[in-house]
Amino acid sequence: MLSMTRLGPGVLLCWLAISGSASAQDRTALQDELRRIYEAGDYATHGFGPARWLDGGASYTTVEPSEAMDDARDIVRYATASGRREVLVSAERLVPDGADAALAIDDYAWSGDRRRLLVYTNSQRVWRRNTRGDYWVLDLASGRLRQLGSGAPEATLMFAKFSPDASHVAYVRANDLYVEEIDTGTVVALTDDGSETTINGTADWVYEEEFGVRDGFRWSPDGSQIAFWNFDATGIGQFALINNTDELYPTISNIPYPKAGTTNSAVRIGVVDTDEGTRRWMDVPGDPRDTYVARMDWADVDTLVLQHLNRLQNVNDVLLAEADTGAVRRAHRDESDAWVEVVNDLDWISQGDEFLWTSEADGWRHVYRVARSGGTRRLVTPFDGDVVTVLGPGPAETWLYFIASPENATQRYLYRAGLDGRDAPERLTPDDVPGTHSYNLSPDRRWAFHTYSRMEHPPVVDLVRLPDHRTIRVLADNAEVRAKAESVLRPPVEFFKVDIGEAVLDGWMIKPRDFDPDRRHPLLVFVYGEPAGQTVVDRWGGNNLFFHRALANEGFVVVSVDNRGTPAPRGAAWRKLVYGTVGDLSARDQAAAVRALARGHDFIDGSRVAVWGWSGGGSNTLNAMFRFPEVFKVGVAVAPVPDQRLYDTIYQERYMGLPTTNADGYRIGSPINFAEGLDGRLLIIHGTGDDNVHYQGTERLVNRLIELGKPFDLMVYPNRSHGISEGVGTTLHVHSLIARYLLEARW
Repeated sequence: MLSMTRLGPGVLLCWLAISGSASAQDRTALQDELRRIYEAGDYATHGFGPARWLDGGASYTTVEPSEAMDDARDIVRYATASGRREVLVSAERLVPDGADAALAIDDYAWSGDRRRLLVYTNSQRVWRRNTRGDYWVLDLASGRLRQLGSGAPEATLMFAKFSPDASHVAYVRANDLYVEEIDTGTVVALTDDGSETTINGTADWVYEEEFGVRDGFRWSPDGSQIAFWNFDATGIGQFALINNTDELYPTISNIPYPKAGTTNSAVRIGVVDTDEGTRRWMDVPGDPRDTYVARMDWADVDTLVLQHLNRLQNVNDVLLAEADTGAVRRAHRDESDAWVEVVNDLDWISQGDEFLWTSEADGWRHVYRVARSGGTRRLVTPFDGDVVTVLGPGPAETWLYFIASPENATQRYLYRAGLDGRDAPERLTPDDVPGTHSYNLSPDRRWAFHTYSRMEHPPVVDLVRLPDHRTIRVLADNAEVRAKAESVLRPPVEFFKVDIGEAVLDGWMIKPRDFDPDRRHPLLVFVYGEPAGQTVVDRWGGNNLFFHRALANEGFVVVSVDNRGTPAPRGAAWRKLVYGTVGDLSARDQAAAVRALARGHDFIDGSRVAVWGWSGGGSNTLNAMFRFPEVFKVGVAVAPVPDQRLYDTIYQERYMGLPTTNADGYRIGSPINFAEGLDGRLLIIHGTGDDNVHYQGTERLVNRLIELGKPFDLMVYPNRSHGISEGVGTTLHVHSLIARYLLEARW
């Protein structure tokens, strides 16, 4: 840790040795709790699955510890209604020839006829997720187990998928697309130009990060063709990540990373014939470097459906492309004065004559049915509220199922609406279980894997019958975690609303275990505040909850508030007020919330306020410290974006426009331009291997603070990425550091 404040480099680390004995004991208790959270995993919860519905919902499979082999897992099938259990694929059947252990099942998929099983194993991380590994196919009748990608290096296959008739599997390797015949093992390369700058069947860095495009190819319904994304990344600025620790000399990894206002990849959609290898490109309009194809799938055996956005992302065109000719026509357009959302759930109804589309055109995020031939859209969800997540229509096309919470933006519930749009939506989640509910619906919509939690109530997964929402059986209850947490989570978290004059904001508050209302407590604000996420949601808080609880028990009142511009289900105006002013609006709202809380609660000491956050929350920590030094006295900014011009095109331009047309907005939203306002104690934490929010921004801020003569503290984690989690002990170390810094605040 490089210290540039009144404290010397080792002061925080040796605090226990020089403090009073009572305080030393308190800090030892804190460190013990942090070890329970981040080292021992005492509060880690367990989910259910991976599970797959079969027979429309009449049965399902999941993965459970093997009955016959240690440290292995079986795939078991349950009859949904009765719970009758059978081992469908035992671990012994997943032992490769010559091996003494079964394949570790990272994921699996059934062929459409359920004669074959595709097993994903030995998975490796690519940027954020484990999307590269090995794939094996098990023939259930013969028992033959065979690895795909003969001759390929270990863990190099991505996104393997059965063809509709289960005779072939397609996958990506080294940025090329391949198809393999299962019976013979014959492999055919459908593309052969894959390289660091030519990407087939998967995505470049920014599409993966901001559009969630990873699996970049789709089988046609008849299996005769595959549609795929193709990226030409030449011309993109290369960002160098420097590894100074693993070799005698530094090693450099270059990432094509388009920063706001710079060149994007040129993106095309291709269709390749799986027998003949002939290829056609879809005639998507516009400059492929200044438009986006954010979603692609088959509408039918002959037609692709694409979502095509302009560079500003305020227009999203639904395009229908003829696979055999490449001809494209527009079926629908969604547009906004700010930005439009990509629709993840475009479902076809009316035998393919209509599709379901989510839009904020009327001020709420609502679902419409749109004619394939174009024309007026019809509202399906007539209520004053936002559709949070579309779960899709039922097989009879009578109901549309979705998640919403019109009365409480911190919670989530299951609703359904008639596809005729005549009546207000109906809530299916019972009224007596407030909190956050998520659902994996069976294809026949008669059943669901239902997950329920509250901020201090760990997730419970059960099988429910719909529409009466009756619990049939509990699948994962996390009772052990609940028992461990019961004595820790006191007093209970409090959700509140705070009026800042221009708006009423949602928040939560955690008080110390020995809370004394007659004593004035320092306030700790946990902030995110960007358009990408909420912090004030009534769902299981996990390690973050226990970390804040541990800090509260050291004397802090801990709060978090969702400012305007966060993606809460409070209407489009709430979310899009932030357009062009990211960073500025959030800082003003957060400062106003602190002032209002201090005025309304005598136990909050408004002269002792600390703030901390990660990523966008790190940026907002800097904005709070620099712009409102009279409010925020101590800050910890982890992996922040000090200058918005340094972040990627898709995210930054979506919410801010282009730097050339909104130069003032980029200036006002970037905390580096207000660094002269720093007056309190600031710790900046960053990983040098952060491919997402580059350490470059922190170094620029360091230079600016030095230039201004401002004291601050800096902690650098070599080669760690955005989550600062790589390496033994790292997660515990970074949270211990944050805790020590906050507790050593000199007000």
